Amino acid sequence: MSTASTPRARELVADYQTWRGLPPLAGLGTLAEAVEPGLSVEESVRRLKRHHYAFRRLHQVFIGRLTAEPVYELKMAFSHQAWLCAEHVAALRARVGEMREPPLGLEAVPHPGLELAFDELLAAPATEELLLGLYEVILPALDVALERHSRETHLLADQPTRRWLKFARIEVSEMLDYGRKAISALVSVEQRLAAAVGLEAMRSALAAAGGLDGVGPEGPLPPRVRSATPWTFDGRPQRDARFPDPYNMGVNAEVFLYDENLPAAGKVLMMFYKRLREIDVPEMMASIIAETPDRPWGYYRDLTRQLWDEARHAMMGEVGFASVGVDWPRNVRVNFTWSLGLNTQLNAKERHAVLYFIEQGLMPKTGKRHEWEVGLRSGNPLAATFQDFDWADEVLHARVGRDWYVSDMPSAHAAVDYGDRCWSKVLSNWSGWREAGLTQHANWWPAAYGQFCERNGVIPVPSALNYAVSYESVRADLKDLSASG
Repeated sequence: MSTASTPRARELVADYQTWRGLPPLAGLGTLAEAVEPGLSVEESVRRLKRHHYAFRRLHQVFIGRLTAEPVYELKMAFSHQAWLCAEHVAALRARVGEMREPPLGLEAVPHPGLELAFDELLAAPATEELLLGLYEVILPALDVALERHSRETHLLADQPTRRWLKFARIEVSEMLDYGRKAISALVSVEQRLAAAVGLEAMRSALAAAGGLDGVGPEGPLPPRVRSATPWTFDGRPQRDARFPDPYNMGVNAEVFLYDENLPAAGKVLMMFYKRLREIDVPEMMASIIAETPDRPWGYYRDLTRQLWDEARHAMMGEVGFASVGVDWPRNVRVNFTWSLGLNTQLNAKERHAVLYFIEQGLMPKTGKRHEWEVGLRSGNPLAATFQDFDWADEVLHARVGRDWYVSDMPSAHAAVDYGDRCWSKVLSNWSGWREAGLTQHANWWPAAYGQFCERNGVIPVPSALNYAVSYESVRADLKDLSASG
């Protein structure tokens, strides 16, 4: 079917006038544009399915590479971009469902070349090659496909699709902008040369598929390069050099927060630590998502939203420390023992159970409300804002837990009890890590609190400065502290 209007139609529409020159077609475009036939439903849906596959595989890449990625900023970016992809997958599934009767065929691979391109990306052996593949090969190809689809489909007949394409292109553009800056900061000439063979495999695979949207000529499939050895998820968290003591459990944040005799200003600093420490939640949640196949897309969308929320919380801690002049890489020891323990000792369902159990402990007065009230009392408006929204996020997370974890359990009580039992199974080898030389569980708190006081003109409170309670015998949740509320 032709996608171009007849010359006569273009000639006739030139004489058409709206009432008093009002913008035509609800502002969507001109009559001259609207007489162009555009794409058929079949062709628009075919392209939507390719976009869907691309966003779904990008989600897999961001989630799959997050835990073992050492660089903190990249963990945060992968968390954000995974959530964006999850949202676009959901929107695409809805749009295809509006245009076609089931079965929709959304789980099918549109072309072996696309599958190969994303397999090669997922299996990139180094962070630098992963970044180059994401932001110089795959996402640019997706952006081209989205732009072409928007330009070629009918502005009125397929307006819901064009609306989604507009928002998708905005966010893909933002992802590409981040990627360009990340590559500039991290990738050397030598690393780019080392990645060349993997990048060429991705490009050749896309070309074999007729491009990401399949509008070009197809070609022969290239051989597998990086994906010749199938990729497997790595659940052991990795951290960069700013986390030099990741086994350190020498400062118990919860006991400090619930001690009524300690100052609110010090508690704000401890809450900033707790927020930054939440870097381990995306590390753990990525393992649940990666290792739980064949669930409805709503499951992955909701858990990825929660993962992104927890990443935001970690960055709130980062911002908080910066706002009070505390050099956290030097004076704070942020550990990964929670994500390490859960990822290596529990299966995916057990990890989700622990997550739900801990989330439930955050909802009463002894949880997020208490932290928000501390922020208010402290006179630190930033802390109050962060805790206000942190508390609000937990409301959503409790709902996510009910929808996707509790619904599979005999009752809500059984769900909480199972989570408690799973959490008790995780061995926190406090003494063993010290004996193995992995950490001395040094009490870093006096240095961090002292710097905070010095930089903000605060007179140190001796009981706060001398705080020395560790996690040697106390679990990092609120179970043993509930009496304080």
